[in-house]
Amino acid sequence: MIDALQDFTASLPTVLQWVGVILAAAIPFIESYFGSVIGVLAGINPAVAIAAAIVGNVISMLLFVLSAHRVRSKVVSGKAPKEPSPRQQKLRAQFDKYGVAGVSLLGQTILPSQITSAAMVSFGASKNAVILWQIVSIILWGVAFGILASFGVSLIG
Repeated sequence: MIDALQDFTASLPTVLQWVGVILAAAIPFIESYFGSVIGVLAGINPAVAIAAAIVGNVISMLLFVLSAHRVRSKVVSGKAPKEPSPRQQKLRAQFDKYGVAGVSLLGQTILPSQITSAAMVSFGASKNAVILWQIVSIILWGVAFGILASFGVSLIG
């Protein structure tokens, strides 16, 4: 199956190979980690697959962060804050406990980076800090899973 997938991918124009990984990685829950695995399993050079997955995830995350920041700015201007729900309070407690860096690095084990980053911005975290730590997290997770997928493919092939 892997040989057939690799042959099919190799037959596509190079641009379409990495564009497909970028688009896949932009989808919440696929992220850079599964995007890089998809690219490696499809036969794309691991460095290209990982880079494409990271780019797709970062672009998607930036859209979520900038949108959440814009919405928060409009909502907060001139309004008194309302009482958060129990679920929001729990998420806020985790955010307060671990901070932007901790939530960014570990949050992908629970929720997609897009949702995590938008939530942090809605809590009032610095947009720039969230972007920085989310990019660090996206890179680390994408590289780790891409390397694991490369080792797995080399063991099978």
